[in-house]
Amino acid sequence: MDFDTSMRISASGLAAHRAWLNVVSANLANVNTTRTANGTPYERRTLVYESVPNEEAFENTLSNALNEDLHKVRVAEVVPDGRQFKTIYDPSHPDANDQGIVQMPNINPVEEMANLLIATRSYEANLSALNTAKQLALKALEIGK
Repeated sequence: MDFDTSMRISASGLAAHRAWLNVVSANLANVNTTRTANGTPYERRTLVYESVPNEEAFENTLSNALNEDLHKVRVAEVVPDGRQFKTIYDPSHPDANDQGIVQMPNINPVEEMANLLIATRSYEANLSALNTAKQLALKALEIGK
């Protein structure tokens, strides 16, 4: 794998994990949001990743010749989680129904904090791979001196 390819793959991982960090942060920020613009509680969001070929026009021909099958990661979409909303009994809440039940977001703060930790570590791992590729390229340039 060449320097440019390793940089692009690491950069795609950095971008994907930055997006995950943003989604987790939004979920945590809205853990108590009982009413959004559409009148429902905030719905937890999650990411769908997809694998995309790491090639461009000329590289397509070259990689086919070298039989490399390298892929990058990309965020395909941000989707609602689909879990049921939590319900609590709080008749004094402004969003409570006639029975005093309030629908709360379907967010588990402990799960989100674990996701935040995983996303941070994954981001750091991609950054480390990027720095290693950079150091290897610099060492390779020093060989010619």
